[in-house]
Amino acid sequence: MRYERKTEPLAPRHVYYRRIARNLVWVGIVIVVMMVIGTLGYHCATDPFTPWLDAMHNAAMILSGMGPVITEGFTSGGKIFSSFYALFSGIVFVGTMGFALLPAIHRLFHKLHLKEN
Repeated sequence: MRYERKTEPLAPRHVYYRRIARNLVWVGIVIVVMMVIGTLGYHCATDPFTPWLDAMHNAAMILSGMGPVITEGFTSGGKIFSSFYALFSGIVFVGTMGFALLPAIHRLFHKLHLKEN
């Protein structure tokens, strides 16, 4: 679904709400996939394996930008995974928030352009 151009009228509310819902579904899917990747990675990152609940907690904290909870016992591969997961999570977090806000930002700018004409 494309967004309307500035010369076109503002989309009806039901179209706007559908865009928000669609974007939130996509953001939710990306977050779930990132949580699964993080949980699996953190489960296998330490020797002995981190318990599943602790691995999920660590993945959620990294994904939300809060920082790691478990910091000791990482293998060399676990440290590499943790580094790349933290960097990638930061990019994914910013990207998904931008994608989630896209319909609202577009609608705001479109309203401002309509008032100019």
